[in-house]
Amino acid sequence: MGWRQTDPMNERVEFIAAWLKGEDSVTELSVRFDISRKTAYKWIERYKAAGPAGLYDVSRAPLCPAGGTPPELASRVVTLRRAHPAWGPRKLKARLEMDDPGVAWPAASTIGDILKREGLVSPRRFRRRAAPMTTPFAQAHAPNDVWCMDFKGWWRTGDGQRCEPFTVSDALSRYLLVCQPVARTGYDTVWPVLAKAFRDHGLPRAIRSDNGPPFGSVAAGGLSRLAVNFVKMGIFPERITPGKPQENGRHERLHLTLKREAADPVSRTLRAQAARLVRFRKSYNHERPHEALGQKPPAAVYVPSPRVWDGKLRAPDYPGATETRAVRHAGTIRWRGAEPFISEVLIGERVGLFRTGEDQYDVYFGPILLGHIDPKKRMNRIKPGRPRNIP
Repeated sequence: MGWRQTDPMNERVEFIAAWLKGEDSVTELSVRFDISRKTAYKWIERYKAAGPAGLYDVSRAPLCPAGGTPPELASRVVTLRRAHPAWGPRKLKARLEMDDPGVAWPAASTIGDILKREGLVSPRRFRRRAAPMTTPFAQAHAPNDVWCMDFKGWWRTGDGQRCEPFTVSDALSRYLLVCQPVARTGYDTVWPVLAKAFRDHGLPRAIRSDNGPPFGSVAAGGLSRLAVNFVKMGIFPERITPGKPQENGRHERLHLTLKREAADPVSRTLRAQAARLVRFRKSYNHERPHEALGQKPPAAVYVPSPRVWDGKLRAPDYPGATETRAVRHAGTIRWRGAEPFISEVLIGERVGLFRTGEDQYDVYFGPILLGHIDPKKRMNRIKPGRPRNIP
């Protein structure tokens, strides 16, 4: 039975008022107000416990829903999110499962709801994006097939110091090999950092970069001093198409993560920022799950290269070459009574000449095609950024 079709609150007030008079029994009042005795006693007890406020309706929802996330699990989700503000629900779930696999952790969607309820999610503005280009990464079948390198854009720390991190990562495992600020972006600063990475992790088969210095130049084949060293170490220098950063998209995405987790907000001093980058590299490699790796951290996939570097730079070989020539001090070679200009970057190095026709030769430095010598003994260079074939 229920209250008569009037205002339920008014009916309850009148019922309690009649009960307080004590003139009628509870049974008689139940008949008069057309309710059951059970309902009558319920509202009498509520009035005794809370006074008039007890006559208002209360939520029927259980205090702890049967299918809800236990508070202790929700608390651990929130704690991990506060420690890693840039991690999304799927990364949080993967990390929690790695840390405590015996617990039935909630789904990623539930974790997202928990974060929203705690005010830990900021809505993102939707952006139209171009379709990703996957072709440049086809050869990364194993760790150390391809390394990617670049400079993260610079910023100033709280004390006004310029901070520009130099980063190197493995294309397949996403392992962050190098992440440290450098004073300048030239060869003299970058080469010692790379040399240490080669000693620590071995040699990759290729290194991908953009075309800016010190990675590339306007010399023949786009070679720079850094690229010359790579060739002499048996590493193929890859350079993306100018104006196409998406060809190095994995590394660019790493920089976005670095900015969010290690540079927003910036540190007060350059020294504190450098220490923060060290912590970021450790967390990125060993703690942060990566979706492309099946929610494993990069350290679970990466292995050092079996190509150990002994610290020496060796001149490349030219099997099948018609002839080889040493590049002279002016950047030229002696060729049948003429001195075609090759490149000043290659002074002191040997290049290989491969005959392609009547008095026509392709000129290579290692696997890099530099240009062609025509019958007039002139060197026609390959423009930087054009495809370079391996003979």
